[in-house]
Amino acid sequence: MDSFALVIFGITSNLSQIKLIPALYDMEEKGLLPSGMTIVGISRREMSDRNLKDYVHSVLHLENIHHKHEIKEATFKKLCMRLKYLGGSVEDQQLYEKLSKFLDHNNRIFYLATYPDLYHYVFENLQKNKLNKQSGGWIRLMIEKPIGNDLPSAKALNNLLLKYFTEDQIFRLDHYLGKETLQNILTFRFANDIFEPLINRDSIDHIQITALEDFGIGKRGGYFDQVGTLKDVGQNHQLQMLAFATMNVPSEFSNEAVTKERLKILQSLMPLPDSIIYGQYEGYPREENVAENSNTDTFYALKTYINNERFKDVPIYIRAGKNLKQTVTEISIVFKNPPNKLLGSLDCGDEPNVLIYRIQPNEGIVLKILTKIPGYETKLQPEYMQYCYRIDPHRHYIPDPYERLLVDAIRGDQTFFNDAEEVEAQWAFIDPLAQALKKPHIYKNGSWGPKEADELLKKDGRAWLEPSMEFCRM
Repeated sequence: MDSFALVIFGITSNLSQIKLIPALYDMEEKGLLPSGMTIVGISRREMSDRNLKDYVHSVLHLENIHHKHEIKEATFKKLCMRLKYLGGSVEDQQLYEKLSKFLDHNNRIFYLATYPDLYHYVFENLQKNKLNKQSGGWIRLMIEKPIGNDLPSAKALNNLLLKYFTEDQIFRLDHYLGKETLQNILTFRFANDIFEPLINRDSIDHIQITALEDFGIGKRGGYFDQVGTLKDVGQNHQLQMLAFATMNVPSEFSNEAVTKERLKILQSLMPLPDSIIYGQYEGYPREENVAENSNTDTFYALKTYINNERFKDVPIYIRAGKNLKQTVTEISIVFKNPPNKLLGSLDCGDEPNVLIYRIQPNEGIVLKILTKIPGYETKLQPEYMQYCYRIDPHRHYIPDPYERLLVDAIRGDQTFFNDAEEVEAQWAFIDPLAQALKKPHIYKNGSWGPKEADELLKKDGRAWLEPSMEFCRM
């Protein structure tokens, strides 16, 4: 890979601490950072390069559920040799004058780990100092979701981005697209010929997409209370999960071809404001930095359809929430039972086959089937045919999503990043649903959510699947 400078606006942000710095350490350990590559950290704090190294050392030794493996001193020292610090406000043009003297690479990635309302200051000052000008090298920009908070604001931000950068320079990051477990769906579907002919309305009864957490918002109240669950994970993560599970085979494995097929799904989704349920866990308004009378959703469940011939009349149920019974993220493809199913009258005999893409935990791809219990009588039981990752949290042979996406950005590969049309298609689907938010239904902590979410499926003669922990166990 080409050598380059990585400039992180917001090196002391929560995002940098939890995601970026650990990912850079892992890349250093694996030899993924090219020789001569430098990391310039920017924040308002007054710090020396020595202070920055001490800060990075403390960050790497914080308790982090996403980064549990050993920190090797030799690797840390190698990483430190790349670190430079620049203090100042992103509104101050002098910061960028100093930055231009810091940069000794024509190849640059600007990573904005800061608030979106500060972006325009960064862009304007980069341009004033010709730091976004590609001359003798490449310039790339990485920004985090959320890209806007509705369709008009997303369009405004995309237009702002294109004022200073070209689309091939912009890497809009949704870390779910960097998950190995999500990317493997494409391989499972399109590198094998067994299941893909069954992924259609003739064979599928319905699809469920679940993203549940058994904990609350923690210290994210200031952000979360302005956003809610639908916009926090529904607008991005879960819609991308749906796109991966239902998109048609791309003409080739390239950014343009893969993105084109994802976009077709997103643009075909039917928003049904009368078929969305909002919930809020007990005690949410007492959380830190949450409004006393907040109506913010900590749970939602919705029904939708894909308006194309392949999935015509196949209902899709999506739910997500916090402070629930279990932490689990998965896609479940529920197949139809044939009429007059042989052995259907036996116990368990009418249970359908289910293809499950488990994103977390117990990561893997499994098929729920019925088998005969050994013995002289015909008795059935559900079992799982499974491919499992068996992830050891103390090892990191499976790339962290941020590590994977950083490597892709260095290579200039946008396949697992969102383009402007995708983001806008997602908001076009979400906006009518968000506008239907009324006072949410209160649900008990440790439950599966409000009973109204169960009714959403019950009136269709279906029920939410209870996620199993019986497969892909360590």
